[in-house]
Amino acid sequence: MTFDVFLILNSIPTMIEGLGITLKLLFLSTVIGLALAVVTLLMRLSGHWLLTWPAMFYIYIFRGTPILVQIFIIYHGLPQFEFIREGVLWPLLREPFGCCVVALSLNAGAYVSEILRGGVLGVDRGLHEAGKALGLSTPHRFIYITTPIAVRLAIPAYSNDFISMLKATALASTVTLMDMTGVARTIVAKTFAPYEIFIAAAIVYLCFTWTFQRGFGLLERYMSRYVKKDA
Repeated sequence: MTFDVFLILNSIPTMIEGLGITLKLLFLSTVIGLALAVVTLLMRLSGHWLLTWPAMFYIYIFRGTPILVQIFIIYHGLPQFEFIREGVLWPLLREPFGCCVVALSLNAGAYVSEILRGGVLGVDRGLHEAGKALGLSTPHRFIYITTPIAVRLAIPAYSNDFISMLKATALASTVTLMDMTGVARTIVAKTFAPYEIFIAAAIVYLCFTWTFQRGFGLLERYMSRYVKKDA
C-alpha cells in the first residue's frame, strides 16, 4: 500500500465540482434557519405559554436528535404520508435537495434561537432601565438597545454554529446529493483509495472553514469597534 500525494492534488479540482451544492445548502439553510431562530426567539420571549411551549418543544426535538436522523425522517419518512404527497410542499420534499434544506434549516433554527437568546439575556439590565428612563417603549428598547448588543455577544457562538452547519452539509451525500462529500465518495468508488480522497476532502473543508472563521472574526471586530478595551 502506497500513499499517493498526486492523487490528493488531482482529486481536489474534481471534488470542487460539488462546491455549488454545498454552498447552496449552507447559505439557504443558514438564511432560513436564522429567520426561524428569530421567530422562535420572539416566541420564547413573549411570556405567553401558547407561544413559549411550542417554541421550547421545537428546540428540544431538533437539539435532542442527530441531524442525520432528521434528514432520514424527512427524506424517507414524510413521503410515506399521502397528505404530504398531495400537499403544497411536495414539490420541495420530493427532491433530496429540498429535504436537506428543510432538515438543515429546522436544525439551525433550533440551535441559533438558543444562541440569540443567550445574547439577549447577556445584555446588562441597567441598559434597559436607562432606555426606560429616556421614555423608550419596549419595542424601541428591544430594537435599538438589546438587539445590537445581543448580536455582538452572539457572534462568536453563531460563527461556531455556522462552521458546524458547513460540516453538516456533508450528510447530504447520504441521500444521493452530489455535494463535495458525494463527489468524494464517487471518486473513491473509481480509485479504491479512500484514504487519499478523504484527506483531499478534509483539505477543502479546512480551507473554507478558515475563510469563514476569518470573515466572522472581522465581523466581530467591526461590531465591537465601540467597546472599551481593558487597559
